[in-house]
Amino acid sequence: QVQLVEAGGGLVQAGGSLRLSCTASGSISGISAMGWYRLAPGKQRELVAIIRGGGGTTYTDSVKGRFTISRSYDWTTVYLQMNSLKPEDTAVYYCNAQKLAGLAYWGQGTQVTVSL
Repeated sequence: QVQLVEAGGGLVQAGGSLRLSCTASGSISGISAMGWYRLAPGKQRELVAIIRGGGGTTYTDSVKGRFTISRSYDWTTVYLQMNSLKPEDTAVYYCNAQKLAGLAYWGQGTQVTVSL
């Protein structure tokens, strides 16, 4: 089992920044990718950003140029730097870790609220 704990959410004005962090513990051996998803009221959960073992990253179009995902070399921490936040970024953000065996783990989520 992998335990994921998110931190760094909160309330920020539009145009502001937040940095989310996700700390992984437990059986972290074999993690091949970590990412951030978000769930907004009335919407489906969407992938925000993912980072893979070779350092490759993928972002959803709406956050490209504003958000940056990074990780520690040992997969114990993954970050999401969010700049130029918009009200439509308001959501619960979830950390996700994946293993090559097809296993996926989730954090409990952290609320991000962007006000006008």
